[in-house]
Amino acid sequence: MENGTRLAAVDLGSNSFRLEIGRVEHGQFVRTEYLKETVRQGSGLDDQRNLTRDAMERGWDCLARFGERLANFERSEVRAVATQTLREARHRDEFLVNGNVALGFPIEVISGREEARLIYQGVAQALPQDNERRLVVDIGGRSTELILGQGYEPKTMESFRVGSIAWSTRYFPDNQLNKHAFQMAEIAAKAVLDEALNAYRRDAWDVAYGSAGTVGAVADVLVAAGWPAGCVNREGLDWLQGKLISAQTTDRIRLAGMRDDRRAIIGGGLSVLRAVFDLLDIDQMQLATGGLRHGLLFDLMGGGGTGTPTDVRAHSVQRLATKFGTDTAHGLRVGHVATHLFGQLQSGLAGVTRAAEPGNDRLSRKLGWAAQLHEIGSHISHSEYHKHGAYILDNADAMGFSLTELHKLSLLVLGHRGKLRKLEAEFDDPVFVQQLLALRLAVALCHARRDPDLSGLSLAREAEHPNRFVMTYPPEWAQAFPQSAHLLREEVVAWQKTPCALTLSEH
Repeated sequence: MENGTRLAAVDLGSNSFRLEIGRVEHGQFVRTEYLKETVRQGSGLDDQRNLTRDAMERGWDCLARFGERLANFERSEVRAVATQTLREARHRDEFLVNGNVALGFPIEVISGREEARLIYQGVAQALPQDNERRLVVDIGGRSTELILGQGYEPKTMESFRVGSIAWSTRYFPDNQLNKHAFQMAEIAAKAVLDEALNAYRRDAWDVAYGSAGTVGAVADVLVAAGWPAGCVNREGLDWLQGKLISAQTTDRIRLAGMRDDRRAIIGGGLSVLRAVFDLLDIDQMQLATGGLRHGLLFDLMGGGGTGTPTDVRAHSVQRLATKFGTDTAHGLRVGHVATHLFGQLQSGLAGVTRAAEPGNDRLSRKLGWAAQLHEIGSHISHSEYHKHGAYILDNADAMGFSLTELHKLSLLVLGHRGKLRKLEAEFDDPVFVQQLLALRLAVALCHARRDPDLSGLSLAREAEHPNRFVMTYPPEWAQAFPQSAHLLREEVVAWQKTPCALTLSEH
């Protein structure tokens, strides 16, 4: 990446929204600006997973301020992600529609494991690259991520639905702090984290690191009280718990190093941290300087030579294809034909490959991935395998992908065959329609599971009616490939039941 390139990462956490801006100098990211606002969005999520209007507006207001600062940035220079609160929220799409506009850039809702991957990369890039086996712990507002890894490579990743805001709300109501409440909170946290015992056992790592959030807040208080800097130990946790119990309420906490925005959620965060220490047999945890947003920047820079985000997603697609035993050659074949047809649509000129614009390349890659995965549902049952495949993608943990990206892939897989009525709500998205049409036509043309003859075949949009498409073929083509011609005629019928139209034409 060229010297002087600007980059920005936006982290929409359950407690705080953060914006980090900087530039690339000799392969390293150098921070020039850092903005943080305590939005406390996670506290606006009720038991039915409804996000309150007030919580949404707090988030939009913050994003508008961030958006003003990012007004002159290009899309390729900014990445914004949201975590557990929006993973849980029922009407997250409502928040995202307005949030995207306020920020000026798309916000990705990432899975727990993708969050864990990014956290680890953010931590690892700030540490010496040696062979130590690392345990990385990040206790956020509504989730806790645990990662094992070496160097830049995360090996075991998991996200647990336990965090400082959620536990403070549940076990320390009315801001009351007492011994019994801490006991109940720790027991509950251990019950959630119990499944981590086998995967993160003590002999699986050499050094434990704590990233941001609760660990940083606890470390600040301990340092101010005279404990060693840069680490947290069991004795320090016991001392802090005693101080909080003595205070009795969060309003009466008077501890040097504790920020005002942390008082209300320190009880829940400390309970979860103590549970992690006990369960994983941790005596001391080193404070890590990196975190989620640094992992985002690391990805934007191309992974420091370890692979770009696109590479990560491509590897995830390959892993899914292998796991579910798809026909790799056929998936690539369908992908080649689909992206060829999609390129014709994007260029606006039949038979001419589109210009290599970054946005079009990105859309073509995603179409190619959908093609590679279009048969993964066959692993469950050949009957209605497209529905099984869509379900798998909607519920998969795939590194590098946001939940929105996976859902779009699932819709393409769902729609690559059968009736189109099931996708009625998606026909307002012209790009999705073009990807879907290209994929369905590619599947039809590759029905014999061999490379089809594309000579003279072209796909175009009508100039005056962008939702009408024309597939043109030579006069002798239909006679040479009667089954392919039959399948294309069936596609014409299928698209007649949508707001779009497909026609066939000889030339």
